[in-house]
Amino acid sequence: MEMLTRSSPQISTLTADDVAELASRLEGDNYSNAFEGLQDWHLLRAIAFQRPELVEPYIHLLDLEAFDEA
Repeated sequence: MEMLTRSSPQISTLTADDVAELASRLEGDNYSNAFEGLQDWHLLRAIAFQRPELVEPYIHLLDLEAFDEA
């Protein structure tokens, strides 16, 4: 399984197909160890903060909750 790892500047070059591949791996949860899945999850999270339009269809994979700080 090829790992898709990107630094923050490279996130700007990701396409919708790249994110779909990443999300597919996360949904399949077929990793040889937990750290590979965690790495993909952190990458998807970084993409969500920098390019949220790419992550909208896969936001359920992040379990992000809105917090009320009032």
